Amino acid sequence: MNANKNFEQLNLQLPPAPAPLGVYKPFLIVGSFVYVSGHGPLKADKTLIIGRVNDTINMYEGKLAAQQVGLAILATLKLNLGSLNKIKRVIKVLGMVACTADFEKHPYVINGCSELFAKVWGDDNGVGVRSAVGMGSLPGNIPVEIEAVFELA
Repeated sequence: MNANKNFEQLNLQLPPAPAPLGVYKPFLIVGSFVYVSGHGPLKADKTLIIGRVNDTINMYEGKLAAQQVGLAILATLKLNLGSLNKIKRVIKVLGMVACTADFEKHPYVINGCSELFAKVWGDDNGVGVRSAVGMGSLPGNIPVEIEAVFELA
């Protein structure tokens, strides 16, 4: 499995790895695990996708925002590790969706990130355990925030 090659074949562009917006580390290695702090939907031009699912954006746009968050996480991994091939597998993904109180399809939205990871590391290593939850709001009016844990190769 070559995660870098798999990513190249997707023809997607990584945004710049985001800088912390508070007092935290965006990336931390503990033993053989990599912890990535919550990331938002940062685009290549350094702007954020904004909106609230089921209010100002629809669930499909929310799913695309979750994919963009996945790309921001990949950018952080690549910046800090030099290669996506240094990741063995996805362990856990926590996806938070800013949405209206009656919205119930949080897993559909977070699939935007999960499907990206599955394409990069394969259906077995690219899919870990996951939670997808709704929030009344997220920082900066972003629709999706995701944090993840990976195992090093």
